[in-house]
Amino acid sequence: MAKRLILLAMAFGAMGLAPLAAQKPDDQIAPLSIQLQRQGEAALAAGKLEDANDSFETALAVDPRNRAVFVDLARVATRQKLFGKAIRFTGKALSLEPNDRDALAVQGVAMVEAGATPRAQQNLVRLQQICAKGGCPQAAELGAAIARGPTVAAVKPQVTATKKN
Repeated sequence: MAKRLILLAMAFGAMGLAPLAAQKPDDQIAPLSIQLQRQGEAALAAGKLEDANDSFETALAVDPRNRAVFVDLARVATRQKLFGKAIRFTGKALSLEPNDRDALAVQGVAMVEAGATPRAQQNLVRLQQICAKGGCPQAAELGAAIARGPTVAAVKPQVTATKKN
């Protein structure tokens, strides 16, 4: 709990710098945001989804132009089986950089899991165009997810009417 409060305090302190951060180009992300992102990545790798989410959200509060954090938040959401949320987070990353290969792949995988395979195939086509010459691991990852199909998307049970006597 104390860690969360410290992260939130750092975020609110950095929010005063938000107007300055919004004027920076994408390649000049605030160092504190990158540090918090790395903490979140370590927590995600350790399976500590809540800690990862907290670090990523604080990283975004420090620097909302850190689009990789949106992709990381989507990865957390995907692990939590919140595919719509993952799609929204990657959409924010893609609004900052429409050709972000990681965002396209993570979004496409979430789309497959949500049952939106045709939309995921559109992402695959975009990745194949971006990675035209030698291919890229993101296209391979998404292609494999499309070929595999949804693994955890809930299949809605058939509701059958019962007759009452």
